[in-house]
Amino acid sequence: MIATVINALAVIIGSIAGLILRRGLKERYQNIIYAASGITSLTIGIQMVLKTTHLLAFAIALILGGLAGTILDIEGGIMRLGERLKQRFDKKSEGSTFAAGFLNASVLYCAGAMAIVGSFKAGTEGDYSILLTKSVLDGFMSIIFAGAMGPGVIFSAFSVLIYQGVLTLLSVWVKPFVTNIMLAELTGIGGALVLMIGFGLLDIKKLKTADFLPALVVMIMLVLVFPYVPFL
Repeated sequence: MIATVINALAVIIGSIAGLILRRGLKERYQNIIYAASGITSLTIGIQMVLKTTHLLAFAIALILGGLAGTILDIEGGIMRLGERLKQRFDKKSEGSTFAAGFLNASVLYCAGAMAIVGSFKAGTEGDYSILLTKSVLDGFMSIIFAGAMGPGVIFSAFSVLIYQGVLTLLSVWVKPFVTNIMLAELTGIGGALVLMIGFGLLDIKKLKTADFLPALVVMIMLVLVFPYVPFL
């Protein structure tokens, strides 16, 4: 768990640094930070999406996952949680921006393969190298994201702590089911979510990213049936 705690602390420290740098910036400079955040998200998302090799399963997972998330109103629930956090810790910030920062940063830090593989290696082998490397990357991304979206990004550290902590604790039981194909396809879905974040930051298209989170669960189920349904 120590590597996960370090990862969460890196997000907090990077976010604080981003907020300090953000202070006093004129709107035109803040727009530059937004653009940089959007381009960075698109770049990361494209790299992740290219990992998928089963496009039909990818499409099915996004469609079914998106429908499930919309029915459950996952995005609305997370945004309401962000609003409650804002009311509790930072009443000065704009509610939607605070919640969006929390949501987008949480997805970005938890969607990649490094979070999964790093947690498994930490839990089963005591190898913290991947999570420590991820901590450095997340710390720098937190500077950019907090500079663009404000203090909500800080609270994504709790998402990292819970998500990676649970994976680390369950790693002994879960690891046998996580094959290279599983990692590749989950990374592809995660990349799609990160692309959605980038589209929103660049004002290309506002998408309810969190409503597509169930696509990760759908993809896990699809990968498990790959041996029996080869055309997927």
